[in-house]
Amino acid sequence: MNRKLFKMIDESFRCENCNREVTPLLYTARDHCNYCLYSKHVDINPGDRLESCHGLLVPVDIEKNKKSEYKIIYQCNKCNKIRKNIMARDDNYEEILKITNKNN
Repeated sequence: MNRKLFKMIDESFRCENCNREVTPLLYTARDHCNYCLYSKHVDINPGDRLESCHGLLVPVDIEKNKKSEYKIIYQCNKCNKIRKNIMARDDNYEEILKITNKNN
């Protein structure tokens, strides 16, 4: 990712999937719900809020990249595009295991 295209937005929001209030992450941008792991398709580049789709990003898989970071792989329920977000420290581990076990 080109760091110039990254816009830091770390704000609270209400998850459109589980309806829980999600608090700011405080160490990087909060880009998904830490309870159900869903996200929203609002960015073309991280933080730009320029995507017109606004579908729900459904967590479908987990991957480990070359930097040993774990990412959640999403598929948009509206346009079917695939997106990836780095896991947060406070992500629901049981949900991560459900996704991982579903794909093994």
